[in-house]
Amino acid sequence: MITIGNCSGFYGDRFSAMRDMLEGGRLDVLTGDYLAELTMLILGKDTLKDPSTGYAKTFLRQVADSIDLALQRDVKIVSNAGGLNPAGLAKAIEALGTRAKVAYVDGDDLRGRLDSHPDALTANAYLGAFGIAHALDAGADIVVTGRVTDASVVVGPAIAHHGWKRDSYDELAGAVVAGHVIECGTQATGGNFSGFLTMSPQARARPLGFPVAEIAVDGSSIITKQDETGGTVTVDTVTAQLLYEIQGPLYLGPDVTTDLTSIRLQEVGIDRVAITGVTGTPPPATLKVAVNSLGGYRNSAEFVLTGPDIDAKATWLRDQLDAELPIGPDYTWSTYRIPAPDSPTEEGAACILRLSARAADADAVGRAMTAPAIELALASYPGFHVTAPPGRPSPFGIYKAAYVRRDRAPETVHLPDGSTYEVPAPLAYAEASRASAETSRASDKMTSRPTEATPRRELGELVYARSGDKGGDANLGLWVPQGKSDVAVEWLLDTVTPEWVRELLPEAEDLAIDITPLPHLRGVNIVIHDLLGEGVAASTRFDPQAKGLGEWARSRFVDIPEGLL
Repeated sequence: MITIGNCSGFYGDRFSAMRDMLEGGRLDVLTGDYLAELTMLILGKDTLKDPSTGYAKTFLRQVADSIDLALQRDVKIVSNAGGLNPAGLAKAIEALGTRAKVAYVDGDDLRGRLDSHPDALTANAYLGAFGIAHALDAGADIVVTGRVTDASVVVGPAIAHHGWKRDSYDELAGAVVAGHVIECGTQATGGNFSGFLTMSPQARARPLGFPVAEIAVDGSSIITKQDETGGTVTVDTVTAQLLYEIQGPLYLGPDVTTDLTSIRLQEVGIDRVAITGVTGTPPPATLKVAVNSLGGYRNSAEFVLTGPDIDAKATWLRDQLDAELPIGPDYTWSTYRIPAPDSPTEEGAACILRLSARAADADAVGRAMTAPAIELALASYPGFHVTAPPGRPSPFGIYKAAYVRRDRAPETVHLPDGSTYEVPAPLAYAEASRASAETSRASDKMTSRPTEATPRRELGELVYARSGDKGGDANLGLWVPQGKSDVAVEWLLDTVTPEWVRELLPEAEDLAIDITPLPHLRGVNIVIHDLLGEGVAASTRFDPQAKGLGEWARSRFVDIPEGLL
């Protein structure tokens, strides 16, 4: 068995976590995930100002603070914090003057080499775990990478420890699932968890502990956390993370295709959940590439509407501005809520109406947009004011996915002794195309409904949810928590169709929707295509990363059979 901990789920996570994890209990490897689609865009902008940057500087400061302790405890550190410049990060770590042996993996950076996106700010193929494994086998104490898959920082150490081969598909798939659970840090221990009220006050009072995966030679694992840390690890917290940002029944990776329908979860102790039964098949023949391009500039203004006649006030403002705003930019008006009547506070009687604008030219969304808005301060609806003074336009990025042959992105390991190693290609590839594997589009036909009484109640009385973004698509997982009946699971699986989702979430009314039943996880995964437009960096949606989408869904009233309540 190998024990692998996590100390970061995003660039900006808890700084003390690396030292806390090293001090908190026995580990073989400590991993950190610092990259996301938005992070790559941020790092890309950094390199425009200074080509020597492009990596997660927080990770470097954490290593400076903790590397002596890691070496003392013989804990290896593996992270994708290298971003766009893993060589630069490795050099910066070596400059700290420690005795740590540092290796790095690159080959993912395809900037300037994609015919479909020649001017991309960033273009990074998702590499796998065998390069990381080779670096650890060669004696590296720290391995930093560019854009590998989030789970690869966990799978690589498991490969090195257990000696798995390229065709150890079930074992690799099991490690991928374990890696997917712990890569987002405290989301596996109660963070962003719909069932947070089931957690004890003590568990919620302390900082949530970061997760740990104990991975066996057969690929099965136990998800846990260190003692005396906050949060909790249950079947439901693990399910929440498993349903986060997946896109179909098959989880496509560079090393293995993981069958998500094969996952089995079982609580085997306090804060210990076993993952078993995971099966895998060969990976796809192509690598996915995350592409970020500069899309132009955007700006916004937020107007405060207070008291009675909210609709009329909003209409007057929009009519006034629509007549004055320059033609050209793409304008979006947000929705707003009607304040509660007879509010005892002014804030409770107010709501926000937001105007967003995007254009290729910064000047078009600068004073040309903000001046007409502010000039209405004494000439529009009663109570006119804005939440902040006009801001300057800011650049935004557009995310797209591309796919390349594997020989376009050779995975290369740079070892501590100065030598390099190119990771061989997989032994076989999946027969199914990526398109068919990544979707499981259910029929729009409505299933039959129970004939018993079906009062309209909040969906959240019956299910938990977790949501997030995948480029311009929104991912929504719904599941029936432990302790509720299997009949409720059957109802959920029978009920959730694309048409039902469109009724539940009217913003998805005209969008394509994929449904993947996951009965062993007691739930379904839903992908709403294009809800987020061109990705988080370009979206003008109120919740651009769909983080609150699941909780909005749980707040909606639906017909639920009386017996299930």
